[in-house]
Amino acid sequence: MLTRNYVIRTSQLLRASIQSHPHVRFTTTAHRTMGKNNKKKSNIIPAETYLRLPPLADPSLADQPIIDTHTHLVSTFSTYRSKYRNGTLYTIHDFVREMYRDRNVRAIVDVWCEAPVLMAWKELADSALTAEDREQKWGGIDYWFVMGVHPHDAKSYNDAVEASILEAMAHPRCVGWGEMAVFIRQLNHAVRLGKPLTIHTREAEADTERILMEHVPADHKIHIHCFTDSPEFAQRLLQHFSNLYIGITGVITYSTNLNTSNIVSQMAMSDGGPRILLETDAPFMVPSNLYNSIPEIKGSRLPLCHTAMIPWVAEYTAGKAGHPWNGTDIMKRANENAKTVYGIQ
Repeated sequence: MLTRNYVIRTSQLLRASIQSHPHVRFTTTAHRTMGKNNKKKSNIIPAETYLRLPPLADPSLADQPIIDTHTHLVSTFSTYRSKYRNGTLYTIHDFVREMYRDRNVRAIVDVWCEAPVLMAWKELADSALTAEDREQKWGGIDYWFVMGVHPHDAKSYNDAVEASILEAMAHPRCVGWGEMAVFIRQLNHAVRLGKPLTIHTREAEADTERILMEHVPADHKIHIHCFTDSPEFAQRLLQHFSNLYIGITGVITYSTNLNTSNIVSQMAMSDGGPRILLETDAPFMVPSNLYNSIPEIKGSRLPLCHTAMIPWVAEYTAGKAGHPWNGTDIMKRANENAKTVYGIQ
């Protein structure tokens, strides 16, 4: 069981990682400049109760199970504890059970991408091994994870880090390798093991395309996480890789990001429909359309994103996909794609 002692140990791990790697994303979103939401923000943090979110306006959307294919759970919980020091939730399990209660969350894919590897991964993964554990500790939600090394930590990738990742790959709850940039050493291992890839790429289209095409089979399962690059780049990848899918986060709702909306529109008009996965990248990138549902906090901003916000991402994505797509259709399609890529449903 994850106890208050676990929270203390996790916080110590996080602090140590921040000191060693000040660029790692734990309790700040300052580095996230792609598709930045430029709306003026208040310094007032809304009460914790607003994190539990209002009912969805569309009942059919609420009926769709949520599968979040990319969330950073330890970072999300750490942000929650730092922003709400008198918060009522004391463990990661508390957070998941209470924040996602009655939100129809079916599964999450937790992302571990630090170097050195945070060893808390095993305690969390082991706590989801049995159906009984998932019911009691996770509120019935399926916990899965991926592991790799984020490009910000590339210089810290070494044999010891690689050995830790390879150990994690054998865990029954591990469904992929990532998030990572197109580092050949990591790509080769993932391909050898038959593990889906979670790729982080920003403003590196030529290198990403060349390396993927040289080192990854055309039918390998690939998740391009939080896509914000050009639609032309996405189309080339989609055409070459038959099992490549585009990750859509709340960044699609930001006024300065047009690329994600454009590729969604293009995919929606294709014969096969949108090859998308829905994700939050929590705790980052709260979908801006969520604030239309909570007008009482107008002028303020929630300090973190979480999995239960996926329906707002789906609703906005449907608007960009256009007729006949609606939010329910988008969630259904994304969930089908999550099964294809990660084998979760």
